[in-house]
This record gives sequence, structure tokens and C-alpha cells, in this order.
Amino acid sequence: MSLLAEKHCQPLPAGTAPLGRTQVESLLREVPGWTYAGQGIAKTWSFRNYHETMAFVNAVAWIAHREDHHPDMNIGYNRCCVEFSTHSVGGVSENDFICAAKLEELGAS
Repeated sequence: MSLLAEKHCQPLPAGTAPLGRTQVESLLREVPGWTYAGQGIAKTWSFRNYHETMAFVNAVAWIAHREDHHPDMNIGYNRCCVEFSTHSVGGVSENDFICAAKLEELGAS
């Protein structure tokens, strides 16, 4: 289990700045396959069928609800793209990486 996956998302104080490019690139090493997409981090998973895709989507929803940090998702028959960003900071925060690490723990890569 990664150290990020052991953490929980925290509310961010008003005025918190997004992570800088160097911090983002460093944290990306801890979540294989995730990419920095300007305002957020994203990864696409592929599945054998719709049922597996929806099972994954439901697992993502459960983690997001538990962490109170919700991604944007683009869902197709056998794929799901998940993008995390922290709207309150206008970019990426550690919370995004915590959730990404928790999704990696699902073993769905």
C-alpha cells in the first residue's frame, strides 16, 4: 500500500494554492499511469465489458464519497476515464493524489 493511499483527504483552507509543476511531477511517480492534464490528473482504465466498467465506477463513487473528493468521469462500454482536480484551489492538490492512490489500490489497472 502506498503512503498516499493510507492518507485521507483534508479540507483545504481558503487561499490554498494548487501544487506546483515540480510537486505534481514528483507525486505522479507514486500513481502509475496517471497523467497531469493541466488543471487535474487523469487515468483511463479498460475493462472486458459494461458490467466490469460499472463495478469500477461504483467503487470509484464509494471512495469519492468516503473521501468527500469527487472526480469527473467519462464512462463508455468498456472504459472509464477518471480525472481529479481540486476546484477550490483551481488546480491539483494532494487530495487528488490521495484519491488516485486509493483507486490504484483497487487493482483495476
